[in-house]
Amino acid sequence: MTQFSRIGLDTSKAVFTLHCVDQTGHPVLRLDLRRAQLLPFFKKHASTVVAMEACGGSHHWARKLMALGHEVRLIPAQYVKPYLKRGKNDRNDAEAICEAAGRPGMRPVLTKTEDQQAQAMVMKVRRTLVDQRTQLINALRGHAAEFGLIAGKGTANVAPLLATIAAETTIPAIAREMMALLGHQIDHLDHRIGELEARFAAMHEANAISQLLATAPGIGPIIALTFAIEVDPAAFQSGRHLAAWLGLTPREHSTGGKQRMGGISRAGNERLRALLVNGAMSVIHAVTTRGGKLATPWLLAMLARRPKKLVAVALANKMARMIWAMLTRGEAWRAPAAGAALRPAVVS
Repeated sequence: MTQFSRIGLDTSKAVFTLHCVDQTGHPVLRLDLRRAQLLPFFKKHASTVVAMEACGGSHHWARKLMALGHEVRLIPAQYVKPYLKRGKNDRNDAEAICEAAGRPGMRPVLTKTEDQQAQAMVMKVRRTLVDQRTQLINALRGHAAEFGLIAGKGTANVAPLLATIAAETTIPAIAREMMALLGHQIDHLDHRIGELEARFAAMHEANAISQLLATAPGIGPIIALTFAIEVDPAAFQSGRHLAAWLGLTPREHSTGGKQRMGGISRAGNERLRALLVNGAMSVIHAVTTRGGKLATPWLLAMLARRPKKLVAVALANKMARMIWAMLTRGEAWRAPAAGAALRPAVVS
């Protein structure tokens, strides 16, 4: 039986490409396997390191291979790209994955359980339905505008617009019928989204970590549950590492001892980053309209000299570090003392 030091596995729907290396890093086997051949191949080989690009399907294969005794490393695709040689094909991809997994400083993605993926699916399906509803609303408003009927954005304006269309006899009957059909589809999606949000609320109530995170300002059930499912604080050395992973830290292009910082890197999980920025905007809106305990000196000083959206990104960075601290220490947020920065505190 051949002993491999590390195997790079390029996954697909039907054909899987393997790049196997020995202890010295030299390739000893390259082959393609059909889907049904993959697990039998790994069953007959001794435990080794198996590397794959992190994607939705890779978590399934990671669980299967871990059950066989192999060590699985899921590598983010953007970290694999620098090791890809000229021509892009399955074998070069597998070699790049294998090479990237062998780097000492490479940080793999933690494998998700089936329950984690199932819970994350609720949020993803809800987001898909919301996007579809937005598309239908925009189509309805666009078609209505062709006949001189203008409506504002948002779901609250859909019902008045449909009533206006139904009462407007100058619009051809077939056009009114088509716009009514869009209205029925929007209504159907409204009910489906409502059902998912009810399930989402129940998941939030049943998740202790999500409940803990929701005690912080700007963090509602969606942000709290998403972080509870998607983020393992043990994978990050500090809150700054989590903020950098989310792409909330500046890009750096320094040389010759001179530091040059740019805009945020926008690396990492785009959904989590967007949620945090939206949460930060809600805090800023509350501070600018009502003030109160969230109006810390730092935030007020930033708002006095910077645009709100830029301040929201800076506040999202602080929120990411705060979330890491809360997850790591099991602490809930408590309003800071006057003049103090936002920080988690132990529940008394």
